[in-house]
Amino acid sequence: MLYKNANLFLPDAGFVPGWFRVEDGRFALVSAGECPEEGGTNLGGALVIPGLIDVHIHGNSGADFSDGDYEGLKRAARYLARNGVTSFAPASMTLPYGVLAEAFATGKRLRDEAPDGCARLLGIHMEGPFFSEKKKGAQNGEYLRLPDFAAFRELYEGCGGLVRIVDVAPELEGAVPFVEQAKALCTVSVAHTDADYEQARAAFQAGATHLTHLYNAMPSIHHRKPGVIGAASEAEGVTAELICDGLHVHPSAVRMAFRLFPGRICLISDALRCLGMPDGPYLLGGQEVYLKGNLATLADGTIAGSATNLFDCMRNAVAFGIPREEAIRAATIVPAREIGADAAAGSIEAGKYADFVVCAPDLTRQRVFLGGQEL
Repeated sequence: MLYKNANLFLPDAGFVPGWFRVEDGRFALVSAGECPEEGGTNLGGALVIPGLIDVHIHGNSGADFSDGDYEGLKRAARYLARNGVTSFAPASMTLPYGVLAEAFATGKRLRDEAPDGCARLLGIHMEGPFFSEKKKGAQNGEYLRLPDFAAFRELYEGCGGLVRIVDVAPELEGAVPFVEQAKALCTVSVAHTDADYEQARAAFQAGATHLTHLYNAMPSIHHRKPGVIGAASEAEGVTAELICDGLHVHPSAVRMAFRLFPGRICLISDALRCLGMPDGPYLLGGQEVYLKGNLATLADGTIAGSATNLFDCMRNAVAFGIPREEAIRAATIVPAREIGADAAAGSIEAGKYADFVVCAPDLTRQRVFLGGQEL
């Protein structure tokens, strides 16, 4: 299938007029300039961006990844695809290892079966249980554990190595050895932590290269106590997740984040099962969460994950003053790299999955294509 007269978002050049061909679900040819061929689909100069990739999402449409429910996971994946998020790495919660193993097996099944109309599951984000009690946030403190590489490796191997990000709080006993071992298997992220600058720096020097939901569930930056944020910003190989739902992080702090981590911001949704659902109570990791408007909180008022999808988070980032091209990269190629999927997804390039979104100039979503098929 030939597509022409498009403004293509290319990885290094930004938006350029161009055209492309799709064969067998992948981009077969991508070219700048005017198409010399007749026929095909004329996109009328619309913006064409890669399908978005959410590497930190718990669920939507009433389903949560940690449920281990295949039909629910399919429902969530279909919602994502319809909303321009064509790939994802669902995040687990702090739960017993047996519950996690079941959820991971369900994720592997979705990856293997790849049902039509569902976003591609390209990995799993293991969020918990190796967290600080003080900064557990909406994680269930009953199931917190010290870093345990043997337990992690068993979960990792049980799902065929599908875990692409694993989280750990650096101040916990055994955290640095855990990082040193786990980094050989996947990306290691610092998360839900009360670590000081020295503790965080030790984790990054040991091989952690990711920071889970920057600003949230970690000490605030202070001029005499730079903490995790200061250590991560200085470590040039560290990429920081950012929730741009307009509630978790103030627009000024969003702009600050893009300055602290130039080219290293990974937009995420951290969305819960209440995304796409009406106000009311929902479960998260065995705890009740209340959704009111766009805000999800525990009973004590602790802010939980979001109720905003990644596409809207990306558009919010632009509305907050982030250049359009930077916001798109932060929701496409950057997350693809964080889960080791950038050879197959995250940009419009020959050989990669033909997952793309046709947008208006303000990034309003108009059409979504998954493997070259319009949804």
